[in-house]
Amino acid sequence: MNLIRSALFNAIFCIITLALGILGLPLLMGPEKWVNWYGNLWGHICLRLLDKIVGLKFEVRGVVPHKTAIIAAKHQSAWETLAFAVILKQPTFIMKRSLLFLPPVGPYLWRAGMVAIDRASGATAIRRMLTETARIIKTGRPVIIFPEGTRRAPGAPPAYLAGTAALYRGLDLPTIPVALNSGVFWGRNAFKKRRGTVVIEFLPSIPPGLDRRTFMHRLEDEIETATHRLVEEAEEQIRIVR
Repeated sequence: MNLIRSALFNAIFCIITLALGILGLPLLMGPEKWVNWYGNLWGHICLRLLDKIVGLKFEVRGVVPHKTAIIAAKHQSAWETLAFAVILKQPTFIMKRSLLFLPPVGPYLWRAGMVAIDRASGATAIRRMLTETARIIKTGRPVIIFPEGTRRAPGAPPAYLAGTAALYRGLDLPTIPVALNSGVFWGRNAFKKRRGTVVIEFLPSIPPGLDRRTFMHRLEDEIETATHRLVEEAEEQIRIVR
């Protein structure tokens, strides 16, 4: 039954995304806020479908930031890209440049003001990220970065990159670590989705001013400790359901 529900969700998700991608084309000629509103609508629809079809709900813990800040989040699934569009107000993602060419969402990501980075560019990519993010910060939008750069399966060894430290030092802003357990329910490139409750937890912010080594150690320790706890909670949910 869960496999059938997953297949139904995947089919409707693709149809909805394609339909919204076509219907929203005129918005690309308008301001960024129109496209961000459309992304919020898409996220709401998809999360509601997950709830109604698969039985996958979500819970937000901690204090959701309402001030300008860097948000450094664990990345386990496509789920959090939907959730952040709903939970936060007009978030800006730092993402890999190749996503701009992903139909039908690529043009919307570009028009929504996302910061697209070519990782192969090395130091040039870091400088561009700082310049673009500084511009975004002035508009009051929150900036989301995935410190490991890509999705990591629950339990996989952490692989934190230097980009988050560059933002932290370059922008002199608080950084809010975020832990989650989405990968237990919706794995990377996984066809099957599981019923249950994803938990996303906003942890206490790390104040500006720490040296790079201290910051990265604290960031990784806080995210990984909380994520391990949340993953254990999720696995217990699945055992109970079974």
